[in-house]
Amino acid sequence: MAPMRSGGLLGTSWRAGLCLAGSLTLGAESGNNAEFLSPSALVASPSGHQLYVGCATASQCLVVDTERLQVTRSLPLPGPCSGLALTADGTRLFLTSPSPASRVFIVDTTTGTVVGSMPAGHTAVDPVLAGDGTTLFVCSRFDNVIRVLDVAARVERASIPMSREPISEALTPDGQWLLVANHLPTGPATLPHIAAKVILVDAAKRRVQKEFLLPDGSMELRDIRVSQDGNCACVPHLLARYQDPTERIERGAINRNVLTVLDIARRTLLGTVALDEAGRGAANPWALAWSGDGRWLCVTHAGTHELSVIDWPAFVAKLRSRSRQLQNPVAADVRRLKLQGKQSLLTSAATVLKEARSAVVSPPGATNDLTADFEFLSGLRRRVPLTVNGPRSVAVVGSRAFVAGYFSDSLDIVELSRPAAAIRSVALGSSPTTSRKRQGEMFFNDATLCREGWQSCASCHGDDGRIDALNWDLPNDGLGNPKDTRSLVFAQSTPPSMSLGVRANSRAAVRAGLKSTLFSDELEPAASAMDAWIRSLQPLPSPYLVHGVLSPAAQRGERLFHDPKVGCAWCHPAGLFSDLRSYDVGTRARTDQPDDVFDTPTLCEVWRTAPYLHDGSAGTLREVLTTRNPADRHGRTSHLTVAEIEALIAYLLSL
Repeated sequence: MAPMRSGGLLGTSWRAGLCLAGSLTLGAESGNNAEFLSPSALVASPSGHQLYVGCATASQCLVVDTERLQVTRSLPLPGPCSGLALTADGTRLFLTSPSPASRVFIVDTTTGTVVGSMPAGHTAVDPVLAGDGTTLFVCSRFDNVIRVLDVAARVERASIPMSREPISEALTPDGQWLLVANHLPTGPATLPHIAAKVILVDAAKRRVQKEFLLPDGSMELRDIRVSQDGNCACVPHLLARYQDPTERIERGAINRNVLTVLDIARRTLLGTVALDEAGRGAANPWALAWSGDGRWLCVTHAGTHELSVIDWPAFVAKLRSRSRQLQNPVAADVRRLKLQGKQSLLTSAATVLKEARSAVVSPPGATNDLTADFEFLSGLRRRVPLTVNGPRSVAVVGSRAFVAGYFSDSLDIVELSRPAAAIRSVALGSSPTTSRKRQGEMFFNDATLCREGWQSCASCHGDDGRIDALNWDLPNDGLGNPKDTRSLVFAQSTPPSMSLGVRANSRAAVRAGLKSTLFSDELEPAASAMDAWIRSLQPLPSPYLVHGVLSPAAQRGERLFHDPKVGCAWCHPAGLFSDLRSYDVGTRARTDQPDDVFDTPTLCEVWRTAPYLHDGSAGTLREVLTTRNPADRHGRTSHLTVAEIEALIAYLLSL
C-alpha cells in the first residue's frame, strides 16, 4: 500500500506583526483564532478506522473513529497544521506546520507524541511521502520550491525550483512522477496568456520535466490528485474572465469554477471542464479525493459549501472522446455528415475544416476547453449540499466521503453510493462564540452572498485577502481601463482605495464590491464583519530575510531607499510605506485618461504582490525600477548601477 497523504490544505493562517522601519516584527498567530480548530487536512489510517484531522488555527491533530463517528483523541502539536502524510503501516504521521521557519513534525501514532521534526522553509504545506517511506516532498510555498527531505536523517537533500507558490503536490502510484500545482500566475498582467502552471517533476532525478500551462485566466489552484491507475491528474481552480468588463455575473461572466484533467502519459491537458451549471455557480473548488475503487471523484466547493461527486470512469471516457473529436475535427464532421446522409457536402473538405476549426475553443496548452459547456457534467455529477461551512478538505474511506468544514469545526459524512442518504455530521470540538473577525473571514470566503453563487470575495483576493495577479476592468472607475488587483493588507490604514482612489476608504470599497462585483443585496452585517477581518490582516515576514533580519545586500538597498538622491522614501516613508497621496508617476497606459493620477500603494509584503504598477505591466521589481521608470517618475533610479539596482530590489523584497 502506498503512503497516504492529506486530503486538502489551507491558505496561510500564520501572520506577522506590523511592517515598520524596513523590517518585520514577528508576532503571535495573527488571527487570534486559537479557540477555533479550522480543520483543513485529512488522512485516513490504513485500516480506515481512524481519520486524522489537521487543524489550521489550533496546535493539535484530532483522531476521529470513522465507525463511531466521534473524536477519540487529540494529539498536541508545537504549532498549527497545514498538511498530513502517513506511512503505509500507519505508525508515523508527518505534519507540516506553516511559519516563516516551518517545521515538519513527526508523530508516533501509537503514543501520540512528537518524536522529531525537520525544517521545511517558508510556509510549508501539503507533504507527500514516497512509496518506500524514505523521502518526504514538501511544498515551501513562499520559497517557491519543493523541498526533498530525508526522513531517516531528518535533513534536506534537495530543493526543486517551482513557478509561483507551490501549494499542492501528488505522486504517481509508481513513484516516478511528482506533479505540483502552483497557486498563481507569474509575469505582467498585460500578457496575452496569463495562467498558473502545473509542473511535472522526475521524482528520482529531482528535476523538472515539463510545465503545463493551463487555459488563459487559470489561477488559485488549490489541490492536485492523481488517479489510482496513474493515468490522469486533476486540478480544481478558478478561470478568470478578466478580459471583459465586470458588468454582469450570469453564466460565469467574471469567474468560472473548473476542473482541469491532465493526461500524464501523454503529458498533455486532457481538458478543462466547468463545475458550474448555467444558472448556478459552484464557487471556489478546493480539494479532491478519489474513492478507493476509482469509481467516484469528489470535489469540495469551499464557497458554496457543496461536494461534487463525479462518476470518474464515465467522465474521463466522455472527456477522452471529446478530445479525440477535437484533435481530428474533419474526421468528426465527416462521421457526423455520413450519419446525416449528407454525402454531397463531403466534397467541400475546406469548408468543413474551416467550420470545425472555428467551433473549437483551444487556448494554448489545452486540447479540450469545456469551460463554457455547463451541461458537460449533466448525468455524471451530483452536487451535494453540505452542512459544514467552508469545506476545504475531503478524504474517502470505503464508500463514504468525509468533508471538513474550516469555519464550522465539523465533519460531514456523505454516502457516495446512496445519493439520497441523509448526511451525518460530527462536531470536532466545542462551539465557541464566533468573533466578529472570524465572521468577517467567513463572509469573505462565502459565495452564497453572491448572486447564483459564482464567486466570493476570495475569488479575486484569495482566502487570505491578497491578490490574484490579474487585471480587472471594474465599472467603478469607468470601462476600458483594467487595473491590477491590490492586496487588502493595511487597506484600512492607507485610504483611499483602488488605484484611482475612487473609493474613499476600505469600508466604502467593501460595500461597493458586494454590490457591484458579487451583485449582492446583502451588505450588512456581512460588510461590517469583513471590515473587522480586513483590519486584522498583517504582513508575513519576507522569505528574503535572513534569520529575520535584512541581508547585507538589503542593508545597502535600505540606504539607497532613504537616500534623497534616489527619493523612494519621499512617497513611501517607513511605517506604512505610503504617504497616502496620488501622483502622476509616468505609468499611464493608452487605456488611462490624460489626467489620471495613481494612489501610492504600501510596499509592505511587496515580495508576494507581483505584478506591479496600477496596470500590472511590470512583472518584477527590476522592471519597476528600470524599463517602467525611464523618466525617473517613481524614484530616481536611472543613474544607479546594476549592483545598486540589485541592492534596492533586495531591500524591497525584504519588506
